Amino acid sequence: MLELSGITQIFGGVTALDTVTFSIAKGDITGVIGPNGAGKTTLFNIITGIYRQTAGTVLLEGKNVTGFPPERLARLAMVRTFQNIELFGGMTVLENVMVGMHTKSSSGLLACALKMPWSISEERRIREGAAKWLEFTGILDLSEHAASSLPFGQGRLLEIARALAAMPRIILMDEPAAGLNSQETLALAQLIKRIRDLGITVVLVEHDMELVMDICDRIVVLNLGRKLAEGTPREIQENTEVIAAYLGDDD
Repeated sequence: MLELSGITQIFGGVTALDTVTFSIAKGDITGVIGPNGAGKTTLFNIITGIYRQTAGTVLLEGKNVTGFPPERLARLAMVRTFQNIELFGGMTVLENVMVGMHTKSSSGLLACALKMPWSISEERRIREGAAKWLEFTGILDLSEHAASSLPFGQGRLLEIARALAAMPRIILMDEPAAGLNSQETLALAQLIKRIRDLGITVVLVEHDMELVMDICDRIVVLNLGRKLAEGTPREIQENTEVIAAYLGDDD
């Protein structure tokens, strides 16, 4: 589904990522973990077109998408969520999700302004589609609430619903469990599994190791900008180099 080859990112004299190479299998939930400063979010920013890497290539379903901007990647069915929730606070919950469906919209400004029949029909379809994603994430009852009024956990669900509204084939989540309590994290784990069951490939950066070990099919470990290990949750748990990276190496 996604192939990264030799991804290198240098900021000034600092090498944030050094020839990182791995692939994501279609239909898997893949975790990208590592200590603080390992380069995880930088890697996500490169994959999703926010940063342009110093070297290396990104292939999406065999297509070279290196350097593609986020909006073009969204049209190719790759979307993401952010570590710090990014919502349109002045819009309602429903309107936020409708924004996520913009890649499926064809009516222009003039057609909308003149309320052409096809524009009205498309608007209705988008509203109905957005409502279905709110129902999927469990926050349909908040449709008319201002997005800015949501507590943190529900804001996280709204961001996921908006990303899903773009009908992705792959979704990248940057620390989706950050700021959630234990019950919210458990519900998030079930939601991510349901997203995978829709046929959507999931990649997540996450510090909650219990969540990662519970839901991921494979895990990639970064440390100091390099790939340290890759494997199943059990293989990662038993990897001495990974243990040393997290806990220190006691000679």
